[in-house]
Amino acid sequence: MVEHHHHAHAPLTNNGIYVIAPSGAINRPEQVALASENLKKLGFKVKVDRQVKLVHERFAGSDAKRIEAIERAMTQPMDIVMAARGGYGLSRLLPTIDFKAVADSGKVFVGHSDFTAFNLALFAKTGQMSYTGPAMVTDFGVKKPNELTADLFAEVMRGELEILSFESPGSDAFDGRGVLWGGNLAMIMSLLGTPYFPKVSGGILFVEDVNEHPYRVERMLLQLAHSGVLAKQKALLVGHFTDYKLSAQDRGYDIGSVIAHIRKTVGIPVVTGLPYGHTAAKATLPVGAKVGLATEAGMAYLVIHEH
Repeated sequence: MVEHHHHAHAPLTNNGIYVIAPSGAINRPEQVALASENLKKLGFKVKVDRQVKLVHERFAGSDAKRIEAIERAMTQPMDIVMAARGGYGLSRLLPTIDFKAVADSGKVFVGHSDFTAFNLALFAKTGQMSYTGPAMVTDFGVKKPNELTADLFAEVMRGELEILSFESPGSDAFDGRGVLWGGNLAMIMSLLGTPYFPKVSGGILFVEDVNEHPYRVERMLLQLAHSGVLAKQKALLVGHFTDYKLSAQDRGYDIGSVIAHIRKTVGIPVVTGLPYGHTAAKATLPVGAKVGLATEAGMAYLVIHEH
């Protein structure tokens, strides 16, 4: 159960979305038109960059073409810039992207998965916030997009979402505020020790991943603990870990075991149940914004906008 409480005020954006593909190639180009229609039904104008359907090896065009698309996105009139999909590719572009220009563009950037590299690099380099949430083709290039994903995306883009509440059984008691940051765990780890890793103290770190065995998830979380990152945070917020295969060797060891071990060893509150991950239902979350988080009676409340 996920509830969203919202209020209406002046829209933050002109409700226009410009789509680029900074990472993997789109495997089914017909999904682009379908996604455009679905976003229009939500009340957004949509413009797709000319680079989106390019293919070079596993990427949506050469590195240079993908950089050009990011540059065009900064000067075109739409307020929201959305990644078509994840995959892999942004890691290659980080040294070339002019993050100060990205921040100065005033655009609202949103993407998923591989886009975590962009979200975190932008915040590390400029302090500018951006969003993690749906990707155009992945989430809207389907006949019936997930209703929660669509509603939350539209509400957050319009500045209407105040509180996201979700079931959080067995979570540690927590009530505090801090900078919300994180995203895909493998992408977070890929930035540790680089200039693109945000130096956040007193933050709320959120994580998710896909196709990663629980022991690999634990190993990544322990790397964050051993490097001193986790101890500096006020809380660890856990999204979905999906699509992994256990073996006989695991003997009952699962994501639950990982969370139990992390909870016992990291010394900061662990809050589970965040509706975010490689799942049909996913929240749109601000990376680099100050938020509130509280747990009570098996529920968690993420305060996105306060009066």
